[in-house]
Order: sequence, then structure tokens, then C-alpha cells
Amino acid sequence: MLKDDLQSTLRLLFQQPLILMGLCLLLGVYGCEQGDNNTDTAGSVGNEQATNAYSSENVFEKVLRQVQADPQNEDALYHLADLYDRQGSYQKAVDTYRQVLAINPERAYVYFKMGTAYSRMGQAAQAVEVLSQATVHLPKNPVAWNNLGIAYGKLEQLDKEIEALRRALEIRPRYASARFNLAMTYLKKGDTAAARAQYEELKTFDGTMAQELLSRLGDEEGQQTR
Repeated sequence: MLKDDLQSTLRLLFQQPLILMGLCLLLGVYGCEQGDNNTDTAGSVGNEQATNAYSSENVFEKVLRQVQADPQNEDALYHLADLYDRQGSYQKAVDTYRQVLAINPERAYVYFKMGTAYSRMGQAAQAVEVLSQATVHLPKNPVAWNNLGIAYGKLEQLDKEIEALRRALEIRPRYASARFNLAMTYLKKGDTAAARAQYEELKTFDGTMAQELLSRLGDEEGQQTR
């Protein structure tokens, strides 16, 4: 689970002074940000790009040496996969996430991370396969359902996309990205009334994204009246 992965990463960091020192230096320069870096969104909102929080080469080399010294070190492998992911080396990330799952198939959050990496590579079929497993392991994770919906959309499986996005919103009704994505999917199906209903809900808690959706609605409705 996410909590387990976080605890494992922190345990690994505190066991390795060089890693911890590198992160402290980075945090001192750049500060901390809160955000949902794993959320994919449709339309002009675009896919969230991975951010490199571990830019120090010393950190990467240290973790890589740990994996080379002990290829069965589950925590080090997960950390390495996450480093690849954040660098945008998605295929290397996927390959390393698979190594983690070979050691521990129950490490639930890895399915989510790997499926999202597949999605970022444009491999929608693989993303659907792995993110479907993520929703089995993490049924209450709205981001997993949202990203699964996005992957279905890339395959033009719009009904399944709607179903997944609705599941995300059942878990987190004020999930702006999922509501925007659901509206855009309704637009793809030509159901402007359903899309506008999502806009009415979205504007009650996220004005910026609602404004973007309203622009899309206006364009679509304008085309229908021509």
C-alpha cells in the first residue's frame, strides 16, 4: 500500500546518510510542494508530467549500487523505479516495477505507478491491464480509477471510461480532474447535456477548471448549431 511504500522509502533514506543529505540539500534549495503528481487529465489540461524530486546524481548512483549489490532488495528496487519514473525514463521504470512485483506481488501501489507509466508512454492497452489490477488492490484510490478511465478513453472505450470516472467520483466527489474528464468524455459521445451537468457541479469548487470546461462546452455547442 501507499503507506507501506512511503515507510519503506523513508526507512531506506534514513539508513543511507548520503541519500538523506542529498534530499536535505534539495529541499533547502527548492522547498516542498504538495500536489497529486499521479493524476492524469484529459483535454487541454493534459497529462501531469513527472517531476524529478531526486535530481542529485549521487542519490541515483547510490540506489543503483544498492540494487546491483542485492538484486532482491525490494525497497531499493522500488526507489530506483521511482527515480526512473520521475526522470521520465518510463520504460526503465516499468521494467524495474516489474522486478519489485516479482519479489512481492502484493505491493499494491506498484500496479498504480506502473500503469500510469504505461499511460505516459502512450501504451494504453498495457495501461488498462495494469491499472485494472491497481483498482483491485486499491479499490478506494480515486486517482487509480481516474487514470484507468483515461486509459480506456485512449482506446476509444468510452462507456468503460465513463464507468471508471464515475467510480473515482463516488470515492471523491470533489475530484476536479475526474469531473473534468467525465465531462469531456460525455462531449466525445455527443451528450452535451450530461457534460454541462458536470460543469455545473465543477464550478462549485474549482472555478479555474470549470472555466476551461465551459470554453470546451461553448466550442462544442457552437459547432452543433452551425
